Amino acid sequence: MNLSLLRNRSALWTKTVLSAALVLTLTAPAVQAATVPPASPAAPAAAAVTGKPLTAENVDAFLKPFFSSKDVQAQLAGAVVVVVKDGKTIVKEGFGYADKAAKSKVDPDKTVFRMASVSKTFNAVAAMQLVEQGKLDLKADFQTYTGKMNFDNPFGVPVTVADLLTHTTGFRIQDPLPEDINQDFTTKVSIEDYVVKHMPPVVRKPGTSYMYDNFASMLLGLVVEKASGMPYEDYMQQHVFAPLKMDSSGFLLEGKLKDNLATAYDATGKAVDLYTLTPTVMPQGGMLSTGDDIAKFMTAFLDGGAAGTNRILKTDTVQSMEEYRSSIHPLLPNTTYGFEAAFQLPGAGSNPKIITKAGDLIGFSTYMFLIPEQNTGVFIAYNQQSALRELFYPAFIQTFFPQYTAPVKQDAYKPMSAEALKAFTGYYADLRLKSMVSTVSVQNGALMINDALLGARKLIQIDDNLFTDELTGKLTGFALTADGQSAYMKEPYLNPFGYAQRGPDGVGYADVPAGHPYAAPVKMLQSLGYLPNDASLSFQPDSGITRAQYVRLMMESSGLKGSTTEKLAFPDLQGHPDAAYIQQAVELGMIEGTASGEFQPDRVITRQEAAVLIWRAYNKQYPDKLFEKVKLSGTTDKWAVPAVKMAVALGLYGPDFKPDAKGAVDYKSKAALSKKENAAILYALFTNPISQIVTKLSQADGGK
Repeated sequence: MNLSLLRNRSALWTKTVLSAALVLTLTAPAVQAATVPPASPAAPAAAAVTGKPLTAENVDAFLKPFFSSKDVQAQLAGAVVVVVKDGKTIVKEGFGYADKAAKSKVDPDKTVFRMASVSKTFNAVAAMQLVEQGKLDLKADFQTYTGKMNFDNPFGVPVTVADLLTHTTGFRIQDPLPEDINQDFTTKVSIEDYVVKHMPPVVRKPGTSYMYDNFASMLLGLVVEKASGMPYEDYMQQHVFAPLKMDSSGFLLEGKLKDNLATAYDATGKAVDLYTLTPTVMPQGGMLSTGDDIAKFMTAFLDGGAAGTNRILKTDTVQSMEEYRSSIHPLLPNTTYGFEAAFQLPGAGSNPKIITKAGDLIGFSTYMFLIPEQNTGVFIAYNQQSALRELFYPAFIQTFFPQYTAPVKQDAYKPMSAEALKAFTGYYADLRLKSMVSTVSVQNGALMINDALLGARKLIQIDDNLFTDELTGKLTGFALTADGQSAYMKEPYLNPFGYAQRGPDGVGYADVPAGHPYAAPVKMLQSLGYLPNDASLSFQPDSGITRAQYVRLMMESSGLKGSTTEKLAFPDLQGHPDAAYIQQAVELGMIEGTASGEFQPDRVITRQEAAVLIWRAYNKQYPDKLFEKVKLSGTTDKWAVPAVKMAVALGLYGPDFKPDAKGAVDYKSKAALSKKENAAILYALFTNPISQIVTKLSQADGGK
């Protein structure tokens, strides 16, 4: 799981993450752009094979300056690091505070952290134990064990236990809901009850695409419970934790696990109130443990499943869990049974010799990475929302195992022709974050990619379906259909936790033909599924769009399904088909209503009203001072001026709007927003490199 909209990678779990998913194409750009490192020149060949010996002294010499650096101190409350090698724990150290107010320091033996998605590795171990015992068949339909579930699967191919393990189920995204993190410590919800209530449909052929799937891992936990005939938490205690003498691990927030739990802190360093999870035992993210206990697990796993006279897995089972089972290209693997690919280092791909597991919950992050051929395991956990592991992992690998950062060879492949490259072109929407859209095209004989995060850049071909991003130096891969056309794309430097799916070509409408000035925005929305893709229909491009239609399309294009709140903010939303989406926008701070106390959902929205809704989502990240010098002409109501200036600066308008001789734009603020202009706004949000635009504005204003 992850952190900030795309460093969120894991959870999209937290209220912060779920809300950020809207900030539409909104807050994601600046967050991600700041975390993607630029391409770096390849290191000399000799340097690629030399690293410091992994000794206690050398690791200590690495850790002390790392944790005392200003970059780390700025985002650190407390952390634990353990390193194991050749069957021994060579380093086990705490840094900072488990509780800042009490000045209690992190103790590797005692301080409990929420493991978040590192829980999935232990979930996989339990499943593989049952496979060894003949109680589970990886190729079997998971319903063989859970019983018949009520969900749609139109593909005639079952979702197997192996699909659950490798995140290749084809389920529609069904991450935990905001209310699944709460302060209700009395209500108990079983895994089965939660699964039955929230079962998602299958929307892609099982086994064909990768999407990090929290719900699939919860289902796997239910499979473990049913196949073993034991409550999940009891099975884990008896068959995983006890044999490893992991005495400070479990799935229930009680006893010493609760007493010794580190205090969680948000990104600003403010303490987060203690919370619990729903379901009460959460296989995909609810495990609690200490650094010392995780060291015991890593040691046993690297020793072929043995822990002294005890054993949790057979050696060949461990080896099977180390093997990548899903990949878009050998240099871009996805998952093993229980692990996932490492962060991609510039030019090096995701090294298949390293297996990792990352996790995030509110105020907690974890990262475990194992290098079996080095008999080495490393684990870091910390209790403040930050990107600390993104700093830690590459620094550790570069120091001790730089051989795994060797750049990918790029000089032996003859690139495809411009005509052949068209097989990769189209609009791609991320399976987990559908507001993250990439446009792939052929320009001047080269494959180009553009998105709202990094802007336009060239993709340099180095293998049949593998390219290097010229801007980042990292790899992009494509999955092709049997007829050679691209179906999926993976850009792990933007989102390593799922593919992006290519949409069908947009066909336009009878009144929006190929030469129409708004054809590109309309065809993009058709390709992405927001408009009917039927050329025989009429679009009525000049007709107005209602306030409800505008909000719904904004929410849908952000991957949000609408609020589940029963009490609506405005009386005129009762019974309205778009009420849930409008309520969601209210909860995100985008809507405040009208002077009459109503929302007026079926009134045509004005251009300035539309701008204000986006401005409210962006404003905390991009303050008004950035847009003060934007020149407007025409008439705009005073309350909407900051929003309209932002919209003009970010290019949120169609080709009909151009600056005059003085550089001022008449946004026609009081006019109705037409359907074609709404399409243009969404097109701009999906494609304009907003963070780069804002950076240029800031630099032009002296960096203020």
